[in-house]
Amino acid sequence: MRKVIIDGNSLTPERVAEVALNRTRVEIAPEVHERLAAGRAYIGRLLAQHAVVYGITTGFGKFSEVEIGSAESLELQRNLVLSHCCGLGDPLSAGCTRAVMLLRANVLAKGFSGVRPVVLETLVQLLNQDVLPVIPAKGSVGASGDLAPLAHLTAVLIGEGEATYKGERMPGARALAAAGVMPVTLEAKEGLALINGTQVMTAQGVLALRLAELTAKAADIAGAMSLEALRGTDAPYRPLTHRVRPHPGQQAAARNMLALLAGSEVLPSHGSVASDHKVQDSYSLRCVPQVHGAAKDALAFARQVLEVEINSATDNPLIFADEDQVISGGNFHGQPVAQALDLAAIGLTYLAGISERRMECMLDPATSDHLPPFLTLKGGLNSGLMIAQVAAAALVSENKVLAHPACVDSIPTSANKEDYVSMGAHAARKAMEVAENACRVVAIELLCAAQALEFRRGLRPGRGVEVAHELIRRYVEPLEEDRPLSPDMESVSRLVASGELVQAVEEEVGSLEPTDTWPTVLTPQID
Repeated sequence: MRKVIIDGNSLTPERVAEVALNRTRVEIAPEVHERLAAGRAYIGRLLAQHAVVYGITTGFGKFSEVEIGSAESLELQRNLVLSHCCGLGDPLSAGCTRAVMLLRANVLAKGFSGVRPVVLETLVQLLNQDVLPVIPAKGSVGASGDLAPLAHLTAVLIGEGEATYKGERMPGARALAAAGVMPVTLEAKEGLALINGTQVMTAQGVLALRLAELTAKAADIAGAMSLEALRGTDAPYRPLTHRVRPHPGQQAAARNMLALLAGSEVLPSHGSVASDHKVQDSYSLRCVPQVHGAAKDALAFARQVLEVEINSATDNPLIFADEDQVISGGNFHGQPVAQALDLAAIGLTYLAGISERRMECMLDPATSDHLPPFLTLKGGLNSGLMIAQVAAAALVSENKVLAHPACVDSIPTSANKEDYVSMGAHAARKAMEVAENACRVVAIELLCAAQALEFRRGLRPGRGVEVAHELIRRYVEPLEEDRPLSPDMESVSRLVASGELVQAVEEEVGSLEPTDTWPTVLTPQID
């Protein structure tokens, strides 16, 4: 049986997705227990010395000046969790909740949080048995981390709050009992260690990144299909142009396009029609490497930040037992994650925008190179794919609003003790919504391009394009008469979101860039 082993240092975004979307089992690395025991022993020494340490022998936030006696330390941690259960709105998805739990466990496994091994073990036990806390999506400003959402997670750990178990929503205590899990009684520092951190924004960010990177590859596939449908030229993708402007994403997108178009019989027909006086293709075709490439570079930056964040200690204070230090710092601040996810959302927004422009080129008889208007032979009686493009335009415009960066905003909280916050949770939610919209826009382009290629029969497209076309046709029939198109659009969206489309094409042409190992999932991220 496949499993993911957490040690606090080596988790990857791909493994997070495996646990979140495929329910892969999680185990704790053997060396973690010794690490946690050492950190907990140090907490014991601090308590014995009656040291004044934030969150251990003091209140929280503005109440950090209030000293709490050791006799009240258990009540302090419980009250902290319950008082911070202030989340609002719809709960996180099951997949996102699993990702949050995994990331929180991985942070504890680093050994800088001062928790007992039983806390980590119980959290992993809940994750493996799919006891999922109900975590409202809204209520975090991204510093001191995702306090409210993580409090809802922790509440179930202590037998409070709500959870789902075997698909049923129920009180946390009942879910624990049904799964045979004993609730944890939190001791000094443990409540704070569980609710302080960036795991909610980071979990959403990792899942948004997965969908974004698959969508970026699918956009290359869609661009290649549209180029063939419009009988364009592959000249703009050849290496000489990109050698003199060597942005990594641009070069990767150009190589992808050439790989997808290799073997095409359609491209040599570029300009072969007597009435065709095109000297060069429109920007939406010619500038695929430049525009898609910039989006790839934005996603590469987001990936770099998330790879660091998922293996970082982000609670406060941090316990450095070997150095005999407890440091109150700001690793909980979500600014790095917020900025990265805002940039990812911007990249996805223009990736979807140029995709919509290509589908318009195929639908408009003025630009479609002799394709029938709206890709239907009985125009007038049938509307063809006219309103599919309208739906894509709606999503593109929605993304333009969502692409406004969250990370430039702040609002003071906790009586100005927490006076500059990241809005990282907002950035993460927006990034996921933009990714879902972009995925659907690219899916609509794929649908249009597949229909357009029906009118280019007789000439074989490039190998990658041919595989994509054949896969789409396994799920969606050619459009001969008008029918509701929402099911078709959603079917192709699921092909992108599950990873099935990219996997099928890569099996034919080799790995598209950037290379990654995202798991193919049975249940896509978008419904």
